[in-house]
Amino acid sequence: MSSPADARAFRDLNLEWIEKFFSVEPADLATLDNPQAIVDGGGEVLIARLGDVPVGCVALVQEHPGVFELSKMAVSPRFQGHGIGRKLLETAIERVPALGAKEFFLASNARLASAVHLYESLGFVHVPPSELPPSPYDRADVFMRYPLTA
Repeated sequence: MSSPADARAFRDLNLEWIEKFFSVEPADLATLDNPQAIVDGGGEVLIARLGDVPVGCVALVQEHPGVFELSKMAVSPRFQGHGIGRKLLETAIERVPALGAKEFFLASNARLASAVHLYESLGFVHVPPSELPPSPYDRADVFMRYPLTA
């Protein structure tokens, strides 16, 4: 999160997909209205750009020391299908160990089938929700973990 423009892009990119498929939940607004809290809490917010245009984003949220959630991954519909989501996810997987992650997980929804397939293709595995920190999202029905190596 390097600027107020990045914070706006993070919010706008995420609201676009959330409002298309679901209802915005209080936990969404808590994150989207203050993405700097992710950074202040030991995480990162990554913004993908084509030139100067923000086209995608993802957050690495530290839930507890060493426990990180992949959160708020979004790619503008105008730029989907060009590998931006894959690059964001690959970058997140590369970055999270440097943040001190011992555990890396996500919660998603089965309606987002292409996203779930992308997570699977890069090594995330399905786990029961009881194996992960509780999700604040009512829409969460897919729970996955990435096997970090020591």
